[in-house]
Amino acid sequence: MTESPSMKVIRIAAPLRRQVLDNIREAIAVGRLPAGGRLVERELCEMTGVSRTLVREALRQLESEGLVEVIANKGPIVAKFSANQAREVYELRAELEGLASELFADRADERQRKALQEAFAALRAAYVVGERSGMLAAKTRFYDCLVQGAGNETLGVMLRQLHARAMVLRGTSLSQPGRTAASEREIAEIMKAIRRRDGAAARKASIGHITKAARVAQQVLESAAGETDELARRRA
Repeated sequence: MTESPSMKVIRIAAPLRRQVLDNIREAIAVGRLPAGGRLVERELCEMTGVSRTLVREALRQLESEGLVEVIANKGPIVAKFSANQAREVYELRAELEGLASELFADRADERQRKALQEAFAALRAAYVVGERSGMLAAKTRFYDCLVQGAGNETLGVMLRQLHARAMVLRGTSLSQPGRTAASEREIAEIMKAIRRRDGAAARKASIGHITKAARVAQQVLESAAGETDELARRRA
């Protein structure tokens, strides 16, 4: 692992352990900590500027989220997603985020609609810049606003449980050429339906967006798996 200044924890009001967790999770999502790579506590302490205790707590949480695996005699590594695992996550996202979009269109008040519009504007700006961590942060903000306006607490809990894996897969799909422009167009369709207060259309547009993102991510993961298998055959 190479040191990345962006992983340094800034000691602000947010709990320190939360900042450490968020920084390591983001580094995994954008590929600074690559899938299959070892997570050495000493190196993570140097990269984040915090104690081993906080790093260990973060790694335990990331293991519970499915982003870290602990291998016998090797220690923690960044978990690898298979194409099948990605498909399962996207199937759940399509149903849950489709419902969130429908409920938002039907239930959100004017304050919540304004917040979502502002989040969409910030997402568009992040797409223009093209920096992956900025895009992921903007997408997280957008979906947070969407869930808040949906008015269903249980739905929010279920989506938060998927958040870490969804964030990594977003990073995978957005890394592909042309995907950011397509993603912006697809989310614009969701926004159009929401402005019309057309819940059914918002749900359909949301499911379509996630289905297309899933196709891209699965192609990347299948290609990577094929390359790994070919390398293993050559070494055999």
